[in-house]
Amino acid sequence: MAGRKSYMFTSKNHSLKSIMAVILGILSIGTLVSAVYLSYKGGGISSERYGAAAVLAGLFMIVGMGLSVHSLSERDTFKLFPVLGTVLNFLALCLMSIILYAGAYVN
Repeated sequence: MAGRKSYMFTSKNHSLKSIMAVILGILSIGTLVSAVYLSYKGGGISSERYGAAAVLAGLFMIVGMGLSVHSLSERDTFKLFPVLGTVLNFLALCLMSIILYAGAYVN
């Protein structure tokens, strides 16, 4: 029977911790990208504000990673947001590592 609709009833839901981890991952990536862009736009001369923004992004990243890893171990929840939160926060970690490496070793 083509076109037959079927319904799946489940008690699973999305974890609020994992949704918060995704939001924190997006915020940390956006903060790092905007700090790098504004520093580039200023001719490489950056202000203390950009450093403070990067520290805040690092704090967001650490909290988001903790929330996403913790929500991966929860039972009866969908795994989309915990995996997405882990990936986004790991990308923020990689981006921050590249920024720190470029600041220390690239002339």
